Amino acid sequence: MGSSINPSGDKIPPQKMYDACRVLAQYVDWEGGLSWNFSRLFSEEIPNEFTDLISDYLQDVLNNKSEHKGWKIPETTLIYPWIQRMFPDIKYIHWVRDPRDGILSGHKTDDLRDFGIQYELTDDIRKRRAISWYYQYQLMKATPEPKNWIKIRFEDFVLHQEETLEKLEAFLGFPLGRIIVRKAPVERWKQDANHQELDFLQNALKENGYQ
Repeated sequence: MGSSINPSGDKIPPQKMYDACRVLAQYVDWEGGLSWNFSRLFSEEIPNEFTDLISDYLQDVLNNKSEHKGWKIPETTLIYPWIQRMFPDIKYIHWVRDPRDGILSGHKTDDLRDFGIQYELTDDIRKRRAISWYYQYQLMKATPEPKNWIKIRFEDFVLHQEETLEKLEAFLGFPLGRIIVRKAPVERWKQDANHQELDFLQNALKENGYQ
C-alpha cells in the first residue's frame, strides 16, 4: 500500500497524484450543465507529464517485490481512465457509497475546480459535493471495464462484512482481515432534517441498488 499511509489507509504524500489529476483534467471537455465529453481520454496519447507524476507517486509500490501490492487514495477515480491504460492487468476495486450519505461530509474533491474540472458553479455545498460524485460516476461509466474488476458497495461491507469479504478474497486470491465496523454511517441521510433529493442522482442511485 506504499511506504507511507494516513489513518484512512490512503497512500501519502498525495501531491503528485493531485498534480496528475490536473493534467488529465485538460483533456476533459465540459459541455455545460452536467455534461462532460471524455472522448479525448481514450483517443489521445497520455502525456509524459502524467506518466512521470504517477510513476513518481507510485515509485515505492512499483519497486516493491511483494507478491501482493497496491494503493488506495480516493482521487485515483479522477484519473481512472489513464490509470487503466497504464496498468491494464492489475485488479481494480470500485468502491461505491450512497452519495446521499457521502455529501453529508467534506472531501478533498468537493470542488472539482481544485483539480481543473469545470462545472456549473453553485454556493450549495451539498449540491457541489453531489456534482463531484456525479462527475466521477460518469467518468467511471465512460471507461471500459478492465478485465480484472469488482464493484463493492460500502453499505454491503458494513452490513454484510463476511459475505462481502469472501467475494473480495475470491477476487484477490488471498485472505483478508476482519475489522469492527459501525452501522451508523449507513443511511444517515434518512435522519438529516435538511435532506433534499437531487434529480440528477436518481438514475445512478437505481443503477447501484439504492432506494
